[in-house]
Amino acid sequence: MELIRGLHNLREKHRGCVATIGNFDGVHLGHRKVLSQVKEKAEALNLPAVAITFEPQPREFFGGDNAPPRLTRFSEKFRLLEREGMDRLLCLTFNERLRSMTAEAFVEELLLRGLAVKHFVVGDDFRFGCDRSGDYAMLCKAGEKHGFSVVNTETFLSAEERVSSTRVRTVLETNDFTEAARLLGRPYTVTGRVMHGQKLGRQLGVPTANVRMHRFPCPLKGVYAVEVQGNGFTGQGVCNVGVRPTVCGQQPVLEVHLFDFDKDIYGQLLAVEFKQFIREEKKFDGIEMLKQQIFADIEEVRDFFSRS
Repeated sequence: MELIRGLHNLREKHRGCVATIGNFDGVHLGHRKVLSQVKEKAEALNLPAVAITFEPQPREFFGGDNAPPRLTRFSEKFRLLEREGMDRLLCLTFNERLRSMTAEAFVEELLLRGLAVKHFVVGDDFRFGCDRSGDYAMLCKAGEKHGFSVVNTETFLSAEERVSSTRVRTVLETNDFTEAARLLGRPYTVTGRVMHGQKLGRQLGVPTANVRMHRFPCPLKGVYAVEVQGNGFTGQGVCNVGVRPTVCGQQPVLEVHLFDFDKDIYGQLLAVEFKQFIREEKKFDGIEMLKQQIFADIEEVRDFFSRS
């Protein structure tokens, strides 16, 4: 899948496509329904299938640190959209210029002059342009005038409730990984590269792989039983997601202790699948008490996997 960063990088070869637009956070079943329509229409018209998204996401632009945590970081989103058959991903920088762009300018600059869209698929709640002034009716009028078709995808329901990124985050907050997997269409997984840390786990006799979180917090916090996939291996282990208050941590870290594992995996991309919540993260009165709890967590997670 080709990645295009920004309107300024669109070229003549990118004109003519079937497209859709959204945050696609989590690429859940609702998103996948939209994407399947895009792919099907693109194949029928013999045109590229294009997903348009934003970086940062609009709620992060407006909310800053108060924005909800991401279900998927950009690199994960890219891989998932590619898996759904998209040919191109156009990533628009959500900044003051894009925020203040009128709905009319959005249609002219992006859909017409930039992409020359032939068919546009949107969700039923799609709004665009400054102050969300553009809607489906406006898109239809623009399509009639400029020669592209527009389709409005109905809400995807599960158990009579709308499938949304917010709903997925809500079930993850209750550590309901079965329901999260049902809404996503796959187990909830966090991917990232293993980075060097403080080596504290190794000093305690429980070496950990620290997965880079960048600036985006994980929607989970606490200790979990996990399954991990890496380059040529699959393993089980115990994972802590949080700031590590006992050692005065500041930034969120995802660290995994893999059972019966001693390979050097620095720099490798790991996929961490969450299976079971064990306990909340807490601050202990010293390293020795933390060490005792870690070994208790390991025994509980091993018992979980032996039972399941």
